[in-house]
Amino acid sequence: MDPEPLWLTQDAFDRLKAEMDDRTGPLRTKITSRIEAAREEGDLKENGGYHAAKEEQGKNEARIRQLRQMLENAEVGAPVHDGTVRAGSLVTIRFTGDDDTEQFLLGSREESAHTSVDVYSLKSPLGAAVLGLSVGDTGTFTAPNGSDISVEVVAVDPYPG
Repeated sequence: MDPEPLWLTQDAFDRLKAEMDDRTGPLRTKITSRIEAAREEGDLKENGGYHAAKEEQGKNEARIRQLRQMLENAEVGAPVHDGTVRAGSLVTIRFTGDDDTEQFLLGSREESAHTSVDVYSLKSPLGAAVLGLSVGDTGTFTAPNGSDISVEVVAVDPYPG
């Protein structure tokens, strides 16, 4: 089964690519040098520098695998805008019984660090409830306390980021 595509702005894709390039190049080389230097100190059982560098190496390689998967499955750029809520949509909703509206980006957490808008993933209860809906449609999700919450889609716009 293929992994789900991940929607990213061009900016987010470029940031992840730069991080990947750093982690597979200069950072990987730096960690390897630290491991080699610590090995030369002798007894590895009680060598804190060696164990710290090996742990850092493991974390770096795990992040490289994560980045590789995200970049390989990325859908970059503005999504098709046809009034349907989808990844990359700027969604305005109104909770049933409330006159106020709330706006959020339906996207990935990779977008959240670089936008002033709240970001909900497609797998979040709210994101899943509105995915595929259009203006005027209502979706329902279950809150952590077990109550059902209904939301109406007020607007669906392309994300300007």
